[in-house]
Amino acid sequence: MDLQKIQAALRDANLDGWLFYDHHRRDAIAYRVLGINPPMCSRRWYYLIPAEGEPAKLVHRIESGNLEGVPGATEQYSSWVEQREKMKRMLESKKRVAMQYSRLNDIPYVGLVDAGTVELVKSFGVEVASSADLVQIFEARWSAEALSSHLEAGKLVHEAVRLGFAMIRDAIGARKAIGEYEVQQEMVRFFDTHGLEADDAPLVAVNENASNPHYSPSQTSSRPMRVNDFVLLDVFAKLRKPGAVYFDITWVGFVGESVAAQYTQVFEVVREARDAAISLVQQSMREGRPLRGYQVDDAARGVITRHGYGEYFVHRTGHSIGEDIHGNGANMDNFETRDDRRIIPGTCFSIEPGIYLPEFGVRSEVNVYVEDHDARVTGEIQQEIVPIMAMR
Repeated sequence: MDLQKIQAALRDANLDGWLFYDHHRRDAIAYRVLGINPPMCSRRWYYLIPAEGEPAKLVHRIESGNLEGVPGATEQYSSWVEQREKMKRMLESKKRVAMQYSRLNDIPYVGLVDAGTVELVKSFGVEVASSADLVQIFEARWSAEALSSHLEAGKLVHEAVRLGFAMIRDAIGARKAIGEYEVQQEMVRFFDTHGLEADDAPLVAVNENASNPHYSPSQTSSRPMRVNDFVLLDVFAKLRKPGAVYFDITWVGFVGESVAAQYTQVFEVVREARDAAISLVQQSMREGRPLRGYQVDDAARGVITRHGYGEYFVHRTGHSIGEDIHGNGANMDNFETRDDRRIIPGTCFSIEPGIYLPEFGVRSEVNVYVEDHDARVTGEIQQEIVPIMAMR
């Protein structure tokens, strides 16, 4: 935990403090930001970092060591009456504190504190603000080493995509049976051989299965691939080492020498939406204009809606990327949630608009890394559907 940086961020946000609270390890963010890992959390603990001055701890006497390792004076309690009295004293003179709370649950990834605890803090005359922007600063910004791991993983992930398409081409060219599951498992083996890992296997989907954004084949549900099929590969992984972050892309292909017009027409709309979102991020960063996650979603969704496919874009435009595939930074979302967090330097997110028709679904996904005065796509950008049988 970097106390000075946290306190500087609190002052910048005009907050009097950041109140951390947990019970039964419900708030993983708190443990990561504070850098603690107590053996047991069966009793409530509270940790207040003020914008100025020394932090304060409040722990149960049975688990008095739960906040060891972080600075500050410690108070202990046993009864709920004592707990509330000491909480009130801890928060004296504080008018506005941040907690892992999100108004109206707009950002559920940060809304980890229960409503009753928020009510308790408010009962002391203290306003509770969302810690969402603070969390992004201390959870979502990458180090130089993290960015390097992302770029290294990206080269291998792109190679895995090419491997998947080539495997389909070779099998169908040789008139051998091949299905979604076989392609998926070959990429899993590639990951293992090349030092990559992921929480889930790559998504491999054919035709109407590609209309389900989270479809993943199993050995029993795998659909065979044939000439004139449409194929979607969503491939994500990170290096198998501490601190590594994910690389996450989606590419689409057509099993043929040339791509049928119905697929090209939809892909071109998705590509336009993707590029509009990328352009908005880059221009905003270059011009120093504040930009929020929901605005990027609006840019991509507006293109797809204008072309008449709005009802078929059924998920957010993008998600934060970190050590977890879905990180704790701003999401590009004004659909599933309204993410009004500012996009800040040092963070990375996906841009992945899609159109999901009953017969097939098209998605194009890239990763965008934000720099101090610019933003860049960190991998290759798909410009047309891959004609799989024409690959060399």
